[in-house]
Amino acid sequence: MIRLAKFFAKIVLYFVLISVGLVVLFKFVPVPVTATMLMDSNGITKDWEPLDNIDRNMVSAVIAAEDGKFCSHDGFDREAIEKAIEHNAKGGKIRGGSTISQQTAKNVFLWQGGGFVRKGFEAWFTFLIEKIWGKRRIMEVYLNVAETGIGTYGAEAGAQRYFQHSAAKLSKSEAARMAAALPLPKKRSVTNPTGFTRRYGNTIAARIGVVRRDGLDGCVYE
Repeated sequence: MIRLAKFFAKIVLYFVLISVGLVVLFKFVPVPVTATMLMDSNGITKDWEPLDNIDRNMVSAVIAAEDGKFCSHDGFDREAIEKAIEHNAKGGKIRGGSTISQQTAKNVFLWQGGGFVRKGFEAWFTFLIEKIWGKRRIMEVYLNVAETGIGTYGAEAGAQRYFQHSAAKLSKSEAARMAAALPLPKKRSVTNPTGFTRRYGNTIAARIGVVRRDGLDGCVYE
């Protein structure tokens, strides 16, 4: 029994050391590839760009679309999580309550899909990147690893694919359309959005002004 306890203690210790080491490494080094990319049968198109080379409109757009409390929470939006739990308990379409920090932790270190085990690991890595990376680095990594289309990853690759120019000069409309497609990039059209995607993109474009006015992206640029 003591040997078994020591064995599990070693596993936990090694996991903590390795996970902290990886988070520290990726604070300074671009993430080379993720599990989602490796499992994509469509191949990988990506182009890592520093946040300074990504238009602020893109940052404001994803905050408006994905996580309005990005600058004020500690990685977890507890109100959104509680609402998601209440909604899902009633049945119907599953609703998530993940923040940009949680999505980044999942995209970089873990795999897609649900399950309590993965959620537990996600919480751990979210805690680490919030403490070690900080908000600006989290946003930089998110905008470089998020799936923006079929076989396309990151804001730069998405901008080149859809608008034939760099992510450094995205208009509000372009950034909003990309942000509107982020949850389902394989199904939602960026270049010719219709229906919900078009309406949602227009809503996000309007919210960009609110994000700027209220300083909801301030932690990224302070």
